[in-house]
Amino acid sequence: MFKLLISPKFVGFRNGLKRPRSNIKIKIVTLIGAGILFWLVLFFLFYRVLSYFSSQEIIGDILARHLLAMVLLIFFSLLIFSHIITALSNLYLSQDLELCHSLPATLTEIFLSRCFFTVIDSSWMLLVFGLPVMMAYGFVYHAGPNYYLSLIYVSFPLIIIAASLGIMVIMVLVRFFPAQRARDIIMFLSVILIVILYLLFRFLRPERLVNPDTFVSIAEYLSALKAPDSPYLPSHWATDLLWTRLTRYTGSQILNHLLLWSTAFAMVVIDIWMAGLIYFSGFSKAQEAKRRSRTGRRILEKIVSVITRPLGPDTTSLIAKDVRTFFRDNSQWSQLLLLGALVVVYLYNFSVLPLERSPIKSIYLQNALSFLNIGLAGFVISALSVRFIFPAVSSEGRAFWIILSSPLSLRRFLWSKYFAYLLPMLILAEMLIIYTNYLLKVTPFMMALSIVTIFFLVLGIVALGVGLGAVYPNFGHENIAQVATGFGGLVYMIISSVFIALIIMLEAGPVYAILSAHFMGEAITHLQWAWIVGSFILVIFLNVFAVQRPMAAGLKALNGYEG
Repeated sequence: MFKLLISPKFVGFRNGLKRPRSNIKIKIVTLIGAGILFWLVLFFLFYRVLSYFSSQEIIGDILARHLLAMVLLIFFSLLIFSHIITALSNLYLSQDLELCHSLPATLTEIFLSRCFFTVIDSSWMLLVFGLPVMMAYGFVYHAGPNYYLSLIYVSFPLIIIAASLGIMVIMVLVRFFPAQRARDIIMFLSVILIVILYLLFRFLRPERLVNPDTFVSIAEYLSALKAPDSPYLPSHWATDLLWTRLTRYTGSQILNHLLLWSTAFAMVVIDIWMAGLIYFSGFSKAQEAKRRSRTGRRILEKIVSVITRPLGPDTTSLIAKDVRTFFRDNSQWSQLLLLGALVVVYLYNFSVLPLERSPIKSIYLQNALSFLNIGLAGFVISALSVRFIFPAVSSEGRAFWIILSSPLSLRRFLWSKYFAYLLPMLILAEMLIIYTNYLLKVTPFMMALSIVTIFFLVLGIVALGVGLGAVYPNFGHENIAQVATGFGGLVYMIISSVFIALIIMLEAGPVYAILSAHFMGEAITHLQWAWIVGSFILVIFLNVFAVQRPMAAGLKALNGYEG
């Protein structure tokens, strides 16, 4: 029966590959090309870092080992959180669960089949992203076949432990908080994640690591580097096993082998035991209807009326609907807590930069960091957009036919989505740029350039999100979060990253010429002025193109949409 329960997903995947689609080849080529490019960039970065570490005597290998431990700890933590989120949908909210529970299958078989789907959905992406990092270690340390076999060997128990922990957490939460009341669960998970991130970040105190004077000895410095590591963590056991393969250490690692696999099997047994006690009662609660809270309704109505007052009645009604829908969907607005944590950490990083200790003059370094910060802020806005803006069109769901049958034009529909998200993103981006430049104490020229550049970047990033979201819609989603993690979300991140990189590259030369002339007291030549003006004109044209083309492509795709 277990084989029968898991077969629909494999059959659906196989049929999806056989189904004739005009753009399937383009998708496959784009996905493979993007994956190879990402692998190469990540591999190159880690290869350079590890090569530098290996060239340092005594301390180099220690730093490389601590970096490996930190990477595995991050992957392990992300796997746990990913399984928590995915298990909520697979175990309690999937539409086919009622059919599964009506089958002549035992509760254990149904539970294990849903856990199997959860592991597949949550693990493959992190494993793919982690592969170039681990290969960089293998190349730098000239590892043999045993190291690559150990990667496979170690990955299985780590994934099983992370999956079991995530599933265990969600079973306990749903036992006390019905799954349909997603606000309570997601709020709780978000708060836990923020607290963990904050504690880990403060426990590390990374600002000390760039100031050796704060450590009495090198031993104290090294102990600070391994602060987040612990011999009780599964990632620590995996690190020890992989490091022995990299350095060809001949000592016994039997204890780490036993700890990994015994913990993995024990967690599976505990999960099955807990499922027999509380899983079905949690699933029964998940069938209850959601309660709608009217708290804060008047405040929300007032905000909506202020935002939409200057616009026409049709655009006003659409934006008002989107704002209300956003705040009614607990899985959407509760993620603002994570956004707040991201912004706090982002700003904190700039507040602890030891610019006065740099061998480069502070005035040069401050302005250089300010310019690079434009691109960094753009990537932050792009990452937020793929979660909130790219699914904006798909958020209409199966009710999209109402838009198609209404007298409202699709052009107006798309542009209302654009303007609904533009203002919040502009405010956030300008706040990040202005405050970080204030911390860096940059020149007035860099402050003005940063403010103007990020303004135009946000115009293009939001248009890319709305336009590509219309090109790759998913109106049949069970969870809106699935839209951002699909093929269209990947295409959006690639194109938006290329767009940001092109803007930074076009402005880099002119900005360097202007700042160099200013600091050296030299005049800018006529040829340089022509180059500077031409570069900024290209920047303007690129921004106009980034706004116009995606929106036009999205409009064309929606006009040809057949459901």
